[in-house]
Amino acid sequence: MQEPLLGAEGLDYDTFPEAPASPRERTRAGALQNRRVFLATFAAVLGNFSFGYALVYTSPVIPALKLSSDPALHLNKIQASWFGSVFTLGAAAGGLSAMVLNDLLGRKLSIMFSAVPSVIGYALMAGARGLWMLLLGRTLTGFAGGLTAACIPVYVSEIAPPGVRGALGATPQLMAVFGSLSLYALGLLLPWRWLAVAGEGPVLIMILLLSFMPNSPRFLLSKGRDEEALQALTWLRADSEVHWEFEQIQDNVRRQSSRVSWAEAQDPRVYRPILIAVLMRFLQQLTGITPILVYLQTIFDSTSVVLPSQQDAAIVGAVRLVSVLIAALTMDLAGRKVLLYVSGYAMGWGPITWLLMSEVLPLRARGVASGLCVLVSWLTAFVLTKYFLLAVNAFGLQVPFFFFSAICLLSLLFTGCCVPETKGRSLEQIEAFFHTRRMSFRP
Repeated sequence: MQEPLLGAEGLDYDTFPEAPASPRERTRAGALQNRRVFLATFAAVLGNFSFGYALVYTSPVIPALKLSSDPALHLNKIQASWFGSVFTLGAAAGGLSAMVLNDLLGRKLSIMFSAVPSVIGYALMAGARGLWMLLLGRTLTGFAGGLTAACIPVYVSEIAPPGVRGALGATPQLMAVFGSLSLYALGLLLPWRWLAVAGEGPVLIMILLLSFMPNSPRFLLSKGRDEEALQALTWLRADSEVHWEFEQIQDNVRRQSSRVSWAEAQDPRVYRPILIAVLMRFLQQLTGITPILVYLQTIFDSTSVVLPSQQDAAIVGAVRLVSVLIAALTMDLAGRKVLLYVSGYAMGWGPITWLLMSEVLPLRARGVASGLCVLVSWLTAFVLTKYFLLAVNAFGLQVPFFFFSAICLLSLLFTGCCVPETKGRSLEQIEAFFHTRRMSFRP
């Protein structure tokens, strides 16, 4: 199989070749070359920060509203379950819309568009005068989160060179966890209305920064905008000598210029990577992570832990952040499958499923298929989140947690049987792998 072309040397004749660069010089050159990629990634993943913040917004708010003296805002158990779970319905709708917007507007503009429902949703919750405003605001922030969850991993994977794609591919999950931790920390200081106001800030900063970032070169090529694509790739690599990489991407895009037809979707070379991505997102949600995060303080309130539930939630957020950071730093060294096997959710199934989704999906179906993954993911999360509290009230905490443990064991079997190792491969090489009909390949 052809090796990545990013590091290939040109054919210029040199009578007196220079001495090989030292490791320190190569590291410095790589950092400078990837500096703009890092900036573009940071601008995009601010959307994930907002997503993580909005996802766990109910953790400190539900206990506060259960004690509210305002009858219009006081929540009973059924209303609390809807307030916690309706976010996931919005996220499923966002994933559904991404199936169209990802290829219609492009990755970058779709991420920027998500700011509109996000800002409106936070404003509704900040000024809520009744349950309907809380539910609508929660749905809108969920819609924004589902849209960004489908678009941001694709954008990041398409702008990142193979050598840092693993680390950058973990940043959406890293920022989502950081957003959740920020919410838990602010929950110790701010009342629930001001928590919604604070959520507006990262969204506005994201819009400002993304306005100066380029679109995905692969998306631009798929729309026939070759000159813009070359300019975008040149800017991202901070190097005028990108023609070799550009031609590789251009060749792959031209071979897949049309949309996948229904007949082609029945080809194992097309449906296998899509099925792997969808099942990974399905199993990730069945581990129970979303209801646990949404009801984290409520869960701690029902246990005999020593610390107050607000502090316990903040500690969980901090541990998750450190774990995802370790995953980001080791993913391109240890590989994806190793972390899926030996680590917990925050180091494995949290960040890696999002990265693998963006890596294995075929280019021709990447926009639609990523939306499908998010749709399946958040419909699953809705069912779990809606009925989690009811199951706990009926059977106690142990029954749902035994179920989540069984799913984790099933996920290990799925990883061993179906998930390929993608470390160090270009997106074009990963796509070529699925045409070989082999279950594994070596770098």
